[in-house]
Amino acid sequence: MSGSGIRSAAYGLVPADTTEDVRTRGTDVSTQVAVLPVGSFEQHGAYLPLATDTLVACAVAREIAAAYPVHLLPPVTISCSHEHAAWPGTVSISSVTLHAVVRDIAASLRRSGVDTLVVVNGHGGNYVLGNVVQESSARGERMALFPAAEDWEAARERAGVATSLLTDMHAGEIETSILLHTHPECVRPGYETSDFVADDRRHLLTLGMSGYTDSGVIGRPSLGSAEKGKALLASLAESFGTYFSMLTGSGPTE
Repeated sequence: MSGSGIRSAAYGLVPADTTEDVRTRGTDVSTQVAVLPVGSFEQHGAYLPLATDTLVACAVAREIAAAYPVHLLPPVTISCSHEHAAWPGTVSISSVTLHAVVRDIAASLRRSGVDTLVVVNGHGGNYVLGNVVQESSARGERMALFPAAEDWEAARERAGVATSLLTDMHAGEIETSILLHTHPECVRPGYETSDFVADDRRHLLTLGMSGYTDSGVIGRPSLGSAEKGKALLASLAESFGTYFSMLTGSGPTE
């Protein structure tokens, strides 16, 4: 990737707010929601960057921040990618560490007066995030995990994504579409000819991704398009309205 491509990919990942921007938003309950993108740093075939999940999580979080009065946080860029360990470039942290990082962020936010955290997860292997949210909710803390599978399914149907969520497991139609829309300079040639399907993955936790694919791809990236990526993000932003209303009793901004 060229230097300009790297700069373009990085743009928008880190919010540009100053402390005065945050102060100006005030203390209304509807502004006391923070959105934390959680991505990963793992292989996505030969045509998508290692940071794909982070780029996707940040794209979803930016759509949310454009429609709702939330505090947009910088992303967690390395997470639980152990199933991709067979490929060069993949970096992981333990589930215990990720659990602690998210809990610590939520605690810090509460000390500053932001009592609600929404975790926007861009990597399916971050199973522990569900535990973090469940445990926090049981303690009476306000936290949510987004998007749910139902939100992705609604977005898939709205965008005309042909591949099912089962088949579109990794570096497929959805991820390729979102990056073609948000960061086309990061998508290298080759996605057009990299389709690979492996729907029966019952031993994934034992074998890892390398037990099912040589390329690192499971899905149909050839069907991806920028138009689908735009529609996917728009649908997810709309779906977030239910979460926002549940957490604050408010709706989207006009």
